[in-house]
Amino acid sequence: MKKLRILLAAIAAVSVSACAGPQMASRNATATSETAQNLQATSVQKQNAVESIAVFVPDVSIAKITVDVPKTLVVSEKNSYFPKGDIVWRGDLFGDRHEQVKSILMDSAKRTASKLTGSRPVHMHIQVTRFHGLSEKARYSTGGVHNMNFFVTLLDPVTGATLRPAREVVTNLDAFGGTAAIAADARGETQKARVTTFLEQVLRTELTQPAGFQDQNTGFFVTLNKN
Repeated sequence: MKKLRILLAAIAAVSVSACAGPQMASRNATATSETAQNLQATSVQKQNAVESIAVFVPDVSIAKITVDVPKTLVVSEKNSYFPKGDIVWRGDLFGDRHEQVKSILMDSAKRTASKLTGSRPVHMHIQVTRFHGLSEKARYSTGGVHNMNFFVTLLDPVTGATLRPAREVVTNLDAFGGTAAIAADARGETQKARVTTFLEQVLRTELTQPAGFQDQNTGFFVTLNKN
């Protein structure tokens, strides 16, 4: 009987060991996988920064500007808190939203050009991928964020040769809501005025800093907008 108890205890110990082994291995594998993913993400960020600096074109002036707002970008006129679409814009009267967005980027680029007097003339091409302002409902209640993303390419204005490949620029500008939005409109700080001035600053930074424009907005609506 005593030998039987010892045998059963030994079998139980082996069974417990067999169950625990794979679980511990699984946990270690998960941790290793997460670590690898984090290291990979950090590596990609560093590589992007290095590549951005590597193709930096210093001391520029803007000789030519072109803006492309592809017609494939979907416009939403839905008056909800989070309209789905590539373009959500209410800063102009109802009309061709693609052309309105193009006009804003062109104005911002022209303002930037007037302040850059470098010795290297460039053709700056902008291609919009997303232009999200606020719906009426969001602007007069919660507020939110203006999320505007686009690619910037620098070309030789004479030959058309690429001086700096297309680089994605991601921007987020906090948007007023409720009484703050009403007060801003009264001061002349309309959505269009604020966005145009903001994008001018973004483009100037993009062309004059080795790493380009780096969005630092980590607010609640920015995070919500990514989900």
